[in-house]
Amino acid sequence: MSRCLLMNSQEKTGVYHAPWEKGFDKLLTPFEEFIHRQTTSGLLLMGVAVLALVLANGPLTSAYEHVVHTLISLNIGSWSLEMSLNHWINDGLMALFFFVVGLELKREILVGELAKLRNAALPIGAAIGGMVVPALVYFAINPEGDAARGWGIPMATDIAFAIGALALLAGRVPKALITFLVALAIVDDLGAVMVIAVFYTDSISLGPLAVACGLFALLLVFNKSGIRKSAPYFIVAVFLWYALLQSGIHATLAGILGALTVPAVPKYNPGRFSEHVRDLMQTFNASHQPGRSIMTNDKLRAVVQALGNGVHSVEAPLQRLEHIWHMPVAYLVIPVFALANAGITLDFSTLGETFAHPVMLGVSLGLVLGKFIGITGVCWLMLKLGVAVLPKGTRFTQIAGVSLLAGIGFTMSIFVAQLGFSESTDLLLMAKTGVLVASLLAGVAGFIWLYLVSDPVEVP
Repeated sequence: MSRCLLMNSQEKTGVYHAPWEKGFDKLLTPFEEFIHRQTTSGLLLMGVAVLALVLANGPLTSAYEHVVHTLISLNIGSWSLEMSLNHWINDGLMALFFFVVGLELKREILVGELAKLRNAALPIGAAIGGMVVPALVYFAINPEGDAARGWGIPMATDIAFAIGALALLAGRVPKALITFLVALAIVDDLGAVMVIAVFYTDSISLGPLAVACGLFALLLVFNKSGIRKSAPYFIVAVFLWYALLQSGIHATLAGILGALTVPAVPKYNPGRFSEHVRDLMQTFNASHQPGRSIMTNDKLRAVVQALGNGVHSVEAPLQRLEHIWHMPVAYLVIPVFALANAGITLDFSTLGETFAHPVMLGVSLGLVLGKFIGITGVCWLMLKLGVAVLPKGTRFTQIAGVSLLAGIGFTMSIFVAQLGFSESTDLLLMAKTGVLVASLLAGVAGFIWLYLVSDPVEVP
């Protein structure tokens, strides 16, 4: 009886629902709507950071440290690659993060805010000011010794946290301000990648580097040859990652290099795709036999397969991969990185010494004060000189508020700290503490500032 009802329902609506499917749809839909909000990634990171601090300072401290430093080996015959779990996360998993950053950067340069010089001038200038001044602030406090290697830590802005904080004010700030911060953060990430490649590479092995260059050239050949399947790029990128790992250059840069070679032009333009779909739909309608399952209609299945291929052909591979990988990176890769790296030991009896430590001061003042002065100062100068214009509907006081939010360094700052102080546990602890304190101060200060200077946005 129930089977008959299901068949009658499918005949009337053209849609088949499994017995429990509607129930699960009702349960998952609110969660899916929540997970797609721009604030979710930032909130998740915040929760994971708190969890890492609890694990590092509670009864599970020894277990947490043991897991993070557990050695994991990959063996194929006589070949072996062994690293701690922390290194697999920082050197391997984070390559996916840099891959998505590379895709976003390429898209912004080709068709986004960075495509037009007049629109791009202000966020590019702001990003440069927001990298140079924080580095100078840090270097002024730590001009020599091992501590001086941390000058790159306060240069970075955490996109997820900063955009999440600004998205909380979506009802009070114009969308153009969010776009400005996205463009600024992407240029900032590019600067951080260049700093990592040039200044945080201790030694270079020319043989593996030559292999890496050859593999990158092969990826470019794939691009120029019109290869749009993801698999060839992925396979070569894995070997590129390993070559960079052996060369001494940080392996995560393979993510950026791989992303830059992903094709950004679809096979079909919209007009050709529309014509292709119309032809296929005519064949589909002619082949459709009411009451007969598509599983027994070979011609109908062939048309459906061709439609699927056509959909992929009208979408640029870059656009498709960015869509596919954004969620796993935002909700898995970065939280796992935070869980493994944000766990710092807090000793309240020595907090005074910690907050007075030059590295902690350099990082925190660089992120909060340096970002504010650098971004706001450069924007003011560019606007006065007439070489840039404010984003539509924004005020300069709002740009100043964004410069505070840019002081949220978290992910990339901790990443650079791991590179700069990999040989010094004490300095790394001070740097991570500075990043966490500065990110909290910058987020709260930026939110309050923008709330006070912004009026509710009228919805048309």
